Amino acid sequence: MAVSAGGQITLSSTVQLHGVACRNWRLVKFCNGEVMGRKLELKSGAGYIKDVSQRICMSLTADVSTESKLRDLDMERRNARSVLAVILGGGAGTRLFPLTKRRAKPAVPIGGAYRLIDVPMSNCINSGINKVYILTQFNSASLNRHIARAYNSGNGVTFGDGYVEVLAATQTPGEAGKKWFQGTADAVRQFHWLFEDPRSKEIEDVLILSGDHLYRMDYMDFVQNHRESGADITLSCLPMDNSRASDFGLMKIDNKGRILSFSEKPKGEDLKAMQVDTTVLGLSKDEAQKKPYIASMGVYVFKKEILLNLLRWRFPTANDFGSEVIPASAREFYMKAYLFNDYWADIGTIRSFFEANLALTEHPPRFSFYDAAKPMYTSRRNLPPSKIDNSKIVDSIISHGSFLNNSFIEHSVVGIRSRINSNVHLKDTVMLGADFYETDAEVAALLAEGRVPIGIGENTKIKDCIIDKNARIGKNVVIANSEGIQEADRSSEGFYIRSGVTIVLKNSVIEDGFII
Repeated sequence: MAVSAGGQITLSSTVQLHGVACRNWRLVKFCNGEVMGRKLELKSGAGYIKDVSQRICMSLTADVSTESKLRDLDMERRNARSVLAVILGGGAGTRLFPLTKRRAKPAVPIGGAYRLIDVPMSNCINSGINKVYILTQFNSASLNRHIARAYNSGNGVTFGDGYVEVLAATQTPGEAGKKWFQGTADAVRQFHWLFEDPRSKEIEDVLILSGDHLYRMDYMDFVQNHRESGADITLSCLPMDNSRASDFGLMKIDNKGRILSFSEKPKGEDLKAMQVDTTVLGLSKDEAQKKPYIASMGVYVFKKEILLNLLRWRFPTANDFGSEVIPASAREFYMKAYLFNDYWADIGTIRSFFEANLALTEHPPRFSFYDAAKPMYTSRRNLPPSKIDNSKIVDSIISHGSFLNNSFIEHSVVGIRSRINSNVHLKDTVMLGADFYETDAEVAALLAEGRVPIGIGENTKIKDCIIDKNARIGKNVVIANSEGIQEADRSSEGFYIRSGVTIVLKNSVIEDGFII
């Protein structure tokens, strides 16, 4: 090594740093004699050169060591092996009825080819989280079937040493064991023993996710923020403006992002009292003025030991995370807010389901399933491309395996295996598709008998409608709800009207010439 009068240091091909040989160091230059932040006074003489040599070795060693430790710490904070995700299957789904008549909320189809459960599952896969439990209770048959088909090694999705397991509500010995899940927190509590299982010994943090939201999120960014802050519990939250804030549970935070209190759907002065400075969470000043509220997304991360303590000892009778455990914990534990400033939709009602699907057809859409870097996974169906003959399609999504013949599709979503016949007009319609095909021979036989095949018959006009799977809609049918009826139970005739949207039931038959 040599030090020139200009402060230029040349390291030889091998420099010993505290017993570690570092080869092929390049030329390093420190301006004005400054070595790693320390000002050097250049002197002449061999003694000085020796002293500088020692200083440089120590400085370089310290810097390499610090950088290595920081890198290791960052990797530890990003370590997805120590994260467990728990996806909540939801309750009876009464607000999404009749789509939940025979299926759980997370099994409801969305976007033409997916199911709601695919959203948190894909987010986990794309985040590198490979340990997932899915808690189910209501109408879980189709959900269980979809998970088994979509998230196994044969479908091209690998989980390494991880797992995806469905935990169905069950009864156990003892009086308390006779109860079904009483809520989100109780569902996790009933399986607390799994968190103490030997294969969970690496788990440090537990993600609690909902199975009926639409969004794309890197959960490890969320977990890393949680770990760096040292929080016991971190909540993912959305910035809100005045127009929507009163529809959500809001949080009050301090100037460091710590959550101080909650208010469930406040109005008037109570709403104004929940305003916070959202620049604390990373919003610009202009955006913070437009969105002075933060709302919980229902996405949480807990330190594992804190979660077990809360459920088993601190709040042993609390049934729900959002309304009981989380608000009560804010007073005793370090709870932090994490800002998620992107698209998120709660698919909890018929109206929100309808609007979220149709929003996928916007230019550009607020949410898109098309992302090569972070794809949305689902069941592999091996369907052929859609066949479209002499049809007009405007601002719509046509899923694979469909047949369209001389039809007009406008601002609609058409699901897999859909069959739409001549002179059909769909507008503002969400068609969920079919579970199977009928052959041409089967279709001809049904028509010959005066029956209705799966799909939509000739000369039919449909507007503001959700068509559930395997529905059979005949010829010359009109579905328009021209009277603007908001709620109606016409299940005997194959449909409901909820929030002004007509829902044609799964496997139902709408006869030729019928008018809604």
